[in-house]
This record gives sequence, C-alpha cells and structure tokens, in this order.
Amino acid sequence: MDTQSKEYRAEVRKLNDEFRRFGIGNGSVMLTAGIHETGPRFVEEVIAKVQCFNDFTRDNDPYNEHDFGKFDIDGEPLFFKFDYYSFDLQGHSPNAADPAVTHRVLTIMLASEY
Repeated sequence: MDTQSKEYRAEVRKLNDEFRRFGIGNGSVMLTAGIHETGPRFVEEVIAKVQCFNDFTRDNDPYNEHDFGKFDIDGEPLFFKFDYYSFDLQGHSPNAADPAVTHRVLTIMLASEY
C-alpha cells in the first residue's frame, strides 16, 4: 500500500485511535520521567486526556494519522506521539498500516522534555 495514499493514512489513523483510546492492538505506552514525577493523580489525568483527545488539526496532524497531540493540564503543556517499530522491536516498522508487522509505541511527555 502506498504510504502517501488516503487508504494507508486512514488505516494508520484507525490503528492509532484504537490503540490510544482503547488499548487495542500491539503496542506499548511510555510515560517519561517528568510525567511520573508529577504523581499518580496527574498520571491518571494525563492518560485520560490522551485517550479522549480529539483536537487534531492541520497544524498538529498534517498527514491525518492521529499520531501526535498537544494539550495542557493545569497550565502544563504536554505532548503525545506515536512511533512505529517492527513487531520484534528491532527496527522501524516496514508498514505502519499493517498490525501484523508493527509494534506501536505511544510516548506521553511534558512538552519541556521534548
């Protein structure tokens, strides 16, 4: 599938949303040290905000794949982003639209950690 096609991007978007919102699919969620240092209540709030995030725009999602988000909690700016690895985590995924060969990594961080 052509990585520039609408079909490819729609499939990546669907897989990203399913993993981000419901934990469906093969992947991992990584929280940075800065997120952990804020305490469990903040961590819960951050995860809930990522799961319900729907403020995708041309500025933060130019390829319409829902692979990046930016939001604030109590004035603290945060980011989340997806990276795509091979199923065995030994390199980049050959096809992010194919869940049989892709391990999604969703990283959630304070903007200051970027």
